[in-house]
Amino acid sequence: MEYLTAIWQSIVLGTVQGLTEFLPVSSSGHLALLHRILGADFGGNTLFFDIMLHVGTLIAVVAVLWRDILDLFKKPFKTLLILIVATIPAGVVGLLFNGWIEDVTNGQYGVVILSCCFAVTAVLLLIAEHVAKKRQEAQPFGWKHGICMGLMQAVALFPGISRSGSTIAAGVLTGAERKSVAHFSFLMSIPVILGSALVSGIDVVKQPEIVTSIGGSGFVGIAVGVVFAAVSGFFAVKFMLRIIEKANYKWFSLYLALLAVTCLSLYAAGVIV
Repeated sequence: MEYLTAIWQSIVLGTVQGLTEFLPVSSSGHLALLHRILGADFGGNTLFFDIMLHVGTLIAVVAVLWRDILDLFKKPFKTLLILIVATIPAGVVGLLFNGWIEDVTNGQYGVVILSCCFAVTAVLLLIAEHVAKKRQEAQPFGWKHGICMGLMQAVALFPGISRSGSTIAAGVLTGAERKSVAHFSFLMSIPVILGSALVSGIDVVKQPEIVTSIGGSGFVGIAVGVVFAAVSGFFAVKFMLRIIEKANYKWFSLYLALLAVTCLSLYAAGVIV
């Protein structure tokens, strides 16, 4: 029974992670909410589990954008350099404040904070769609756009602030061409996920009790979750590349607004804490 519970919870969490990592609705926010609803803590190591699900989505983005990844290593390496610089803000914020962010979002008012972050993403997407459809001519992607997207990626470490949504909004609002923004936003997920996985791996080496606390059922759940995150993420990337070119974000914005209100209502009613 323990294994069956871990498997079905992982299927749900993995599928949601894969879809929401690339849809502009915040994968971390949905995972935080689902962990509360399902009571899935995987031996108290939800962060490790979530990072492994992100590795599943890394497989998806590599499978879809492998040509773009290879192009990074062609002269004059401009996009690669922009990517490196754009990754720095999230890396610094993650190293300095990741523990604090986790404590805040898992604390007493975590659901309230989560709801506010969902609402912030909804507003960002609405503004980005309005600006994109009013703009007559977009600029070639460059340093200004990449740095702004990198700063927003750091802000998106808060669950509920969509990484893809906020970075895409930043690229669009600074005037970049939408297709380039979409590809760069998805490429930005690669170093962040790799960095998180590396830090998590170091923690496992330093604290081997993490492995024992997860248990056999937990590791089966992780494996299942990674597979489902990779498969659902593959289709989500394909879908979003088409949606972003049309700058049609309002339905995601409406969904996030409704989700924020629903979360607050359930929290006020004591259904989720």
